[in-house]
Amino acid sequence: MIPPTPTLLAPPPAPAAAAAAAPAADPPRRRPRKSLGQHFLADAALANRIVAAAAPVPADAILEIGPGAGVLTRRLTPRAGRVIAVELDAHLAAALPQRLNYPRNLAVLNADARALDIANAVGGAGVPYKVVANLPYYAAAPIIRRFLETPTPPSLLVVMVQREVAAAMTAAPGAMSLLSVATQFYAVPSVVAQASPRAFRPPPKVSSTVVRLLVRPAPAAAVADANAFFATVRAGFAAPRKQLRNSLMLGSGAPPDRATALLDAAGIDAQRRPATLTIREWAALDAAWPGDLPRQRQCQRIR
Repeated sequence: MIPPTPTLLAPPPAPAAAAAAAPAADPPRRRPRKSLGQHFLADAALANRIVAAAAPVPADAILEIGPGAGVLTRRLTPRAGRVIAVELDAHLAAALPQRLNYPRNLAVLNADARALDIANAVGGAGVPYKVVANLPYYAAAPIIRRFLETPTPPSLLVVMVQREVAAAMTAAPGAMSLLSVATQFYAVPSVVAQASPRAFRPPPKVSSTVVRLLVRPAPAAAVADANAFFATVRAGFAAPRKQLRNSLMLGSGAPPDRATALLDAAGIDAQRRPATLTIREWAALDAAWPGDLPRQRQCQRIR
């Protein structure tokens, strides 16, 4: 499906017209769309904790992803200077300003966050902003990765994700995965709250976790090229349960002697498991990687 072109919805009525009009009634509710993975937040206490974790102040621009019926938006607009709500569902996007009685500091974009022009949405490159998001499970990882890797990242993100995803994002060495490295290379994650299925309408089949990602001013380790670094990490996690030497051989196609020599050059025990490496150790492995050795097997690069 081609993502819709971002549409900025019509501004609220002029103050005089709004004063003369009767108070806006909530638009009629509509069944959540399973195709969009919609599970609307319905727990007021949890919503308050999410907003508190974002700590909005009048100087802040908040980019809210997936506002749905506006449970978080209603709490953000009185506290933040600007709220830019990005909603893929055209019906919900159109109804949101009316549902909240047209806050003057709310802009609604009918757009897919996975294809959003981030700098344009927040008002230009270099404009500071924060992200608050109740993300659909199927799109959570690509959306988070996009905001962490963009040249114009937010200062922090507060996101709702599936509990297993949150555990991977916040894991320590010994239990790390590719997602752990990808998250912690750019940000410092912490758990804000756990959310049971009962916190949503309709209840999902899995539990959720609210995670706060404080974006680092610079990556956790200095690397020459981020793409090459992550190719190294992917090769290392090709077989997570195997010893690192064997996993690297499988992921990169390196012969046994070269895989052993590479790990020796990086100062890493070949018998360790990939999950035990720190980000600095992955960076050391990346730095030791010889230029004539592919980081991925040929078949992996073609896919």
